[in-house]
Amino acid sequence: MREKVALVAGATRGTGRGIAVQLGAAGATVYCTGRSTRQGRSEIDRPETIEETAELVTAAGGTGIAVRTDHLVPEQVQALVERIDREQGRLDVLVNDIWGAEHLWKWDTAVWEHDLDKGLRLLRLAIDTHLITSHHALPLLIRRPGGLVVEVTDGTAGFNATRYRNSIFYDLAKTAVSRLAFAQSHELRPHGAAAVSITPGFLRSEAMLDNFGVTEENWRDAIKHTASFAVSETPAYVGRAVAALAADPDRMRWSGASVTSADLAKEYGFTDLDGTRPDVWRWIVEVEEAGKSADPADYR
Repeated sequence: MREKVALVAGATRGTGRGIAVQLGAAGATVYCTGRSTRQGRSEIDRPETIEETAELVTAAGGTGIAVRTDHLVPEQVQALVERIDREQGRLDVLVNDIWGAEHLWKWDTAVWEHDLDKGLRLLRLAIDTHLITSHHALPLLIRRPGGLVVEVTDGTAGFNATRYRNSIFYDLAKTAVSRLAFAQSHELRPHGAAAVSITPGFLRSEAMLDNFGVTEENWRDAIKHTASFAVSETPAYVGRAVAALAADPDRMRWSGASVTSADLAKEYGFTDLDGTRPDVWRWIVEVEEAGKSADPADYR
């Protein structure tokens, strides 16, 4: 990935940070965007910043560049892409991981009972941001053949197609992002570029660890509250998945696909930081939904 340039849109924390750092570990120059900086936080009001992510990218072996960008504002995204073009003259990987809507949905609440303004803002943050970013970034990405677009979502297209995801707004958002990758794959194919949808599993993000009152060092203490947490994964796992995909000269075979971090781990042979290959999606289908008991180790 050396001499390659990536834009990770939504790199402040969680999946985006994990992907940015692993692209950096592969040697890439990574533009890390988001709204939370050391000068001010986004509406989520968490402490992670894009500057921290950029520093982690550089420490991993790449070059991290933090650029504050609100991906709902087309002018800011256009300025970002123009800067990348001016400074690098190329864009090889676009990761659409913008989200920032954790505080906007209410589980198991019918659409007529859900706060409409919050629901519509969730959709804007989850879908409009991705479209705005692709609109401005893809002309630079297709300038050279071999580009890659990664759409980050929750659940594969197949999994989400037959399951209600607890809120009509959340359900629509996560289903739509997979479809964005599929649609973009058709538009990019004549230009020799690929688009893939990827989902992490049960992610041990900063927010999730806080939610369970644990750290990365003692995360297993939370298993007693949620059994499936035993099959959780670090953000580095999906990051390694994207890095492996981006480095594959035959990545076009994945274009239009909807995959998990575990799918790509099996294909490319990488592991999570602890040497395991967690697959919580298989655990959900084979154990939780089937009402069976199993050793979580068999799904790692």
